[in-house]
Amino acid sequence: RGGRPVALRWNFATDDPEEVVNGMVARHLDLLKPMRGAKGVTQERWEESLQPAHCALSLVGEPVLYPRLPEFVARLHNRRISTFLVTNGQFPKQLAEVPPVTQLYLSVDAPTREEMKEVGRPLFKDYWERFEDACDVLRERKQRTVCRLTVMKRKDGVLPVSRAGEYAQVLTRASPDFVEVKGVTFVSDMGMTQTQVPWNDEVVAFAASLCEALGGEYSLASASEHTCCVLLAKNKFRSASGWATWIDYDRWFEVAQSDPDALDYAAQTPEWAVFGAPEEGFDPEHTRKRPRRPRPEMTIE
Repeated sequence: RGGRPVALRWNFATDDPEEVVNGMVARHLDLLKPMRGAKGVTQERWEESLQPAHCALSLVGEPVLYPRLPEFVARLHNRRISTFLVTNGQFPKQLAEVPPVTQLYLSVDAPTREEMKEVGRPLFKDYWERFEDACDVLRERKQRTVCRLTVMKRKDGVLPVSRAGEYAQVLTRASPDFVEVKGVTFVSDMGMTQTQVPWNDEVVAFAASLCEALGGEYSLASASEHTCCVLLAKNKFRSASGWATWIDYDRWFEVAQSDPDALDYAAQTPEWAVFGAPEEGFDPEHTRKRPRRPRPEMTIE
């Protein structure tokens, strides 16, 4: 909430999709043009940033409610801007009508009806049934689907890894191509403390337990230690040549209008991004600055 638009139905003014896209790009340029010559910003990277390539439809409100979403998505794709749409699963009927997007995320805020009410503060009385229906919609999608889990420690500073099985029940119903497990980022006005933010090793332990609970259909495919994130992928994305969890964007724009399958635009995962790689998900072409403090011991159960 906190000033964000929330409603049981769309009752807002409806802007023209082309106007929205033009405004987004203009605002993007307004933010980045002053960064030219800033410390640490190379000319090459600055010039690259002036050509928006990806659009995250998330964070504020519920994107599937926008009545002209198909037109909006089409305009982004026409500009060769990929689309990553995130939903909280409270509008399954609208979700079923979403056109092909590059990647569709379902936020799994909690594994049970009771916890979702506490954590998500849903507006609908039938919030859990709506979420289950959204899982069913996700299961039928042909394009890339992801269930996103943001994990946080209890107030006693312990990450309850033993509860991975409860999340596995929800994930089995949604059957996403990928499961993204990420440690929560500290936000002071959310009523949380720094001790509730998990370390990477703890997130990895939770992801491994979740992978086991899913019964062998998924494997630990990729990881990003510096962002405290682990990716589980269905084994269909692994072949003799390795994992293919990345996206071939040129291929995506070729097939976007033909209702493609997730494997139609999959790209090989670089060795440094594969789970267990010594680079721990950090691109070796970049320069990494590591803190001097030692890694802490895990606090899980």
